Amino acid sequence: MNIPKLKKIESVKKYHKNIELKDEYSWVDQPNILEVLKDPNKLNPETKKYIDHNNNITKKYFADVKDLQKRLFSEIKGKIKLDDTSLKFKDKRYFYWVKTEKNGNYGKKVRQIIDGSKPEEIFWDGDLEKKKCNSEYFNTGSVSVSHSDELLAYSLDTKGSEYFTIHIRNLETHKELKDRIYNTSGSITWSLDSKSFFYSKLDNFHRPRKIFKHVIGSSSDKDKLIYEEKDETFTCGISLSADEKYFVISTSDHITVEEYYFPSNQEKIIPKLFKKRKKDVRYSIDSWKGFFYIHTNENARDNKIQRCKIDDINNLEDFIPATKGTIIGGLEFLDNYILRSEKTDAKFKIYARNLQTNVEEEIKVSQEAIGIPGISLLQKDTNTTKIRIGWESMKTPGRIYEYDIKKPNDKKLVKETEIPSGHDPDKYIVERINAKSPHDGRMIPISLVRKKDSKLDGKSKVIMYAYGAYKTSIDPGFSPSRFCLIDRGFTYAIAHIRGGGDLGDHWHTEAKLKNKKNTFLDYITCAKHLIKEKYTYEGGICFYGGSAGGLTGGAVANMEPKLFFSMLLLVPFVDPLTTMLNKKLPLTPGEWILWGNPIKDEESFKTIRDYSPYENLKETEYPNMLITSSLFDSRVLFSEPVKYFARLKSLNKDNNVQLLKCRTEPSSHGGPSGRDNAINELAEEFSFILKTSKITK
Repeated sequence: MNIPKLKKIESVKKYHKNIELKDEYSWVDQPNILEVLKDPNKLNPETKKYIDHNNNITKKYFADVKDLQKRLFSEIKGKIKLDDTSLKFKDKRYFYWVKTEKNGNYGKKVRQIIDGSKPEEIFWDGDLEKKKCNSEYFNTGSVSVSHSDELLAYSLDTKGSEYFTIHIRNLETHKELKDRIYNTSGSITWSLDSKSFFYSKLDNFHRPRKIFKHVIGSSSDKDKLIYEEKDETFTCGISLSADEKYFVISTSDHITVEEYYFPSNQEKIIPKLFKKRKKDVRYSIDSWKGFFYIHTNENARDNKIQRCKIDDINNLEDFIPATKGTIIGGLEFLDNYILRSEKTDAKFKIYARNLQTNVEEEIKVSQEAIGIPGISLLQKDTNTTKIRIGWESMKTPGRIYEYDIKKPNDKKLVKETEIPSGHDPDKYIVERINAKSPHDGRMIPISLVRKKDSKLDGKSKVIMYAYGAYKTSIDPGFSPSRFCLIDRGFTYAIAHIRGGGDLGDHWHTEAKLKNKKNTFLDYITCAKHLIKEKYTYEGGICFYGGSAGGLTGGAVANMEPKLFFSMLLLVPFVDPLTTMLNKKLPLTPGEWILWGNPIKDEESFKTIRDYSPYENLKETEYPNMLITSSLFDSRVLFSEPVKYFARLKSLNKDNNVQLLKCRTEPSSHGGPSGRDNAINELAEEFSFILKTSKITK
């Protein structure tokens, strides 16, 4: 096979007086790299040639498993109810719901007058809208109906780079208005009179730091700036409170929040500060029945709920106090009840509090110990005791019940996720086990699902997913596609490693900044525990992860390559040092608080360099790898995986297969758009796992 090589240009930059950073592929990080997101013709020709060559190699690699991919595509699609309809939400004048169709890829939004005097109408047809755009990629940021039910505001990204254009349509006449607003974040928040809406504009570095008010029918040049964030590390957005009496502006980096509010009927907008930003203090406010409710971590590591009267915001009282080891979730409001969730040991509970008696009771949805409960309102009118609750687990498809808080023993199943090709939860077992970290004694949870008749004899293979960043929890939910692998003998596991928020704030803070290596050590701990307990064997694990999860994969590949038979590094964040050294990139300034600022801080520079997958590649045997990227990805720029792959291939000393697939057609950080395209991509990923496992059926 003719293996392409990316040219090397010696580059040595000095940081902090005496530290040299050598990068023979630094030229791939071209100065106008953000312009490539909008125009791929601006990609360096040498880089394009290298990408195209590797894409062809990847295509040839999969040539002999095309039949397997077709089978996987059919299997995955067969597990999805293609003609499906959501439950209806009862708004003020209309029922609203969504549906999908067998021959569609993008779904439809539907509504009908509550009294049934008119037939239902499809007010948004994703497939039709894509056809109108005549674009290969199609993504909606928001599809938002005005409070008057007469106008539709929607935002579109037709390349994948997350620059959204806002459009307006009259739902009565079905005509497009002339209003166009370019380069937005995609969010849309309507004013109550439906004559205007709020949106956030992206700056030159792709950051939403300004909020504007747009009046329908006017030029966007005349839009009024209502808030501007001056700190380059913060970004902002706007929302409407639960009682619709206030708009709330929230500005934040990853660990600090500051919020402003103003009455929703205020003509001359003067945002009022709720509480001044304080480092590492996060809070969010909502209003209900004369009170502001504040969800905050101040003096409450895993959150608490406070409240205050609207006209006395400095007099706060604890409404739901902090509980050690318990993550307190947010609130939903009814006239006489407040609904909330919490999580302990990565296990969820939901509660309803009677506002008249102040008595709070748990709502139990399932007898399964490990799974995800859900709670939602079924109508706009909050003068009700009826809600919807749900449940799913790693083996049980989602179920939604109509539930009357006053009649807790009388829940009614109203929707169940249907698996057309069939699914029997009793054939599988879900487990939660814990692996003890040898370096600091922490117990790392692992959730897993496998066939009930599988043997713990140390001969099976395990696919272990992980993320481990941004305080993101990877919850043990249901995914029908996984059973294409589980039914072929794999155990599917989720490693709830530090860096995520599965066990609370400490779980996140113990693996950021100088402690980031805990994320990678936790994953290795989980892998070795599964080997010890005979779920698998050394070399029997497939790493599966993307984005910041790809950072985890790249790091553990350098540390313990022999644990794996295969790795999928999807749009991976594998060159964190270069990214954190470039303050002009979209996400960089806002993420220094998590990774450290290597520009100003020598210790941060050394810490990131010491775990960076790119910086720590070495001459050794690496597992089989599938590495993906996209030219249009604004979150992890294509240069990271391309440089990583080039250095990997120049160093590795094995006969394993490492592949680079960089999408040159419009696609986003999340991949190509459309249901079938997503399934095709998943089938390809699964075929890589199966081929490297020597399973071709």
